[in-house]
Amino acid sequence: MTNPEHDQRKLTRRDLLHSAGVAAGVVIAAPVTNLLAQAVAPKTSATVAIPVDASRVPGLPSGTLGERSPFEKPALAPLGITTGATNTPHQNLRGTITPADLHFQRHHNGIALLDPVKYSLMIHGLVDRPLVFTLDDLKRFPAETHTYFIECAGNGRAAYRAPKPEMTPQDVDGLTSNCEWTGVLVSTLLREAGVKPAATWVLAEGGDAALLSRSIPIAKMLGDAMIAYAQNGEAVRAANGYPARLLLPGYEGNMSIKWLRRLKLIDQPNMSRDETSKYTDPLPDGTSRQFSFVMDAKSIITSPAAPERLSSPGWRPITGIAWTGRGRITGVDVSVDGGATWAAAELLGAALPHAHTRFQHMWQWNGKPAMLMSRARDETGYVQPSVAEYRRVRGPGTDYHFNAIRSWRVAADGAVTFNG
Repeated sequence: MTNPEHDQRKLTRRDLLHSAGVAAGVVIAAPVTNLLAQAVAPKTSATVAIPVDASRVPGLPSGTLGERSPFEKPALAPLGITTGATNTPHQNLRGTITPADLHFQRHHNGIALLDPVKYSLMIHGLVDRPLVFTLDDLKRFPAETHTYFIECAGNGRAAYRAPKPEMTPQDVDGLTSNCEWTGVLVSTLLREAGVKPAATWVLAEGGDAALLSRSIPIAKMLGDAMIAYAQNGEAVRAANGYPARLLLPGYEGNMSIKWLRRLKLIDQPNMSRDETSKYTDPLPDGTSRQFSFVMDAKSIITSPAAPERLSSPGWRPITGIAWTGRGRITGVDVSVDGGATWAAAELLGAALPHAHTRFQHMWQWNGKPAMLMSRARDETGYVQPSVAEYRRVRGPGTDYHFNAIRSWRVAADGAVTFNG
């Protein structure tokens, strides 16, 4: 049985490759080493000649995967991260669904490579029947499909602590992504195991080299929590928890444990490293918020935004995304004069619970300097706060839940920069 608080030796890539080869009884083949390479380098395609008139020459043959146009080059950034984050390029996206290969990544000790045939999920502790499920077992239960965002609790930290004019939406709020997830409800598995009355919390532990673990209220696990094994219609990507991850709609992303390997039902929070030394919010009055699981309502304009430059005065859409861990987004207001006046933006499509909602507001730029802002509200009545209000309530000590209103400065020459 794994003790989540025992000391762990930091694994190097050499250790990972060697141990994986020994465990499998084979030498690591090229596809696995290629997968590791893809974790630190962008995928590149062969150089192709662009015809002057595509209607006069045969097109390219089909391949094993559909490639993006060579003119479109969205990319996660920064690269080569094993402990830290790499962000979604929101300025390059439209709609609400994040392509699986552009979902943000937050790693504590690299991307774990798990053999789906050997994968197992153990449920034990305060249960009537300790159980172990294989991936095939999980797929035999009734599946559910939902669209949910996942957001790192530290999303927006750099923009709050050290804002810079050149920051893009990717730099500011790139640690949130929105995908369609398919899997089995945790409640279904807990019914199989039988939950004892004393169980009030569940310790979830990942199978990566960090052995990341978090304590989760039993009510959440018996509600909309799910074990996801598919993302946007295909298997969950390796960097996002393949072959199966926990997904807690609306909760801070650190709790949606990737590479999930066990759920232990307990009668109090485990108070492990990942929920004591981190993910606690110091406040200006000397107290701290603990177990601040739910992500607050938030929005960001993704266009116009840095590094765009408006080519000429005239009509154009101000567009962006809004989301909330409290349920549905009910409205987004947009200001073009730094918050002096506000106008209601149009919500594009149905606002789903715990999902990104796309908003749009048509704006006629007159060629003069402007300050663009967006302000979200959700079905509980919560309204995204101004930067001044956020600082008054949360102060400088916290490292998490940065949801203050963001602003973008438009200069007379059309250059757009981040304004905090």
